[in-house]
Amino acid sequence: MSSGQQRELEERYLRYRQSRSAEDLAEVAVAGRRLVSHFVRIYTGGNSEDALQAGMEGLLKSVRRYDPEIGAAFSTYAAHCVMGEIRHFVRKEASYYRPGCIKELQFKVDQYVEQVLKETEELPAIEEIAAALNVRKDGVVQAMRAGLVALDEVDLSKIRAEKHETFRLPIEDQLVLQQAFRKLNKLQQKVIFYLFYRDLTQVEAAEKLGISQRQVSRVLHKSLNELKKDFKQ
Repeated sequence: MSSGQQRELEERYLRYRQSRSAEDLAEVAVAGRRLVSHFVRIYTGGNSEDALQAGMEGLLKSVRRYDPEIGAAFSTYAAHCVMGEIRHFVRKEASYYRPGCIKELQFKVDQYVEQVLKETEELPAIEEIAAALNVRKDGVVQAMRAGLVALDEVDLSKIRAEKHETFRLPIEDQLVLQQAFRKLNKLQQKVIFYLFYRDLTQVEAAEKLGISQRQVSRVLHKSLNELKKDFKQ
């Protein structure tokens, strides 16, 4: 949504505030639909009719509740209401598995949008979000679909870093690693977790798992070989 479209929404709301007519309210809804569509695309990665409906409800709430005394423009207040309703919808409907790195990316998108809206009162475009988070534009769109649809419906190949950062694993490699980790059995996952995430020794991990240090070593060796296969594909 451009700054010009935000001004149009502002003007139509002011007209409705003076007239309180159904016709002017409908004009607010027409202008506000662009705002809603913008957030739907950011938070669902597509054109969800249900998310659009949730966003329109947020827009109407903003019309009823807006008070000029708060010191913010109506378009800014409406943006927060619309964003809130769509985020609530997404949290309620996100029932599919999401790898941890995708959850983290979704959280960063959420935080960035809120920060930009707060600081500039303007809506960041997908391209701006992607550049700020070092992820390709198509990758942001695909990542935001995760959770609302099954992971095999998400094009994971598009979720890639725009440029590699020193001492940081690119998101595409994080995805491969997390998907490979899920293929390991429960014992293998626990061994990897204790040794690499909790930084335990093999002896300490063995004590927690109730097995010998030699068994831990064998499980570790087998697990690393299986993980290595996924990275070679």
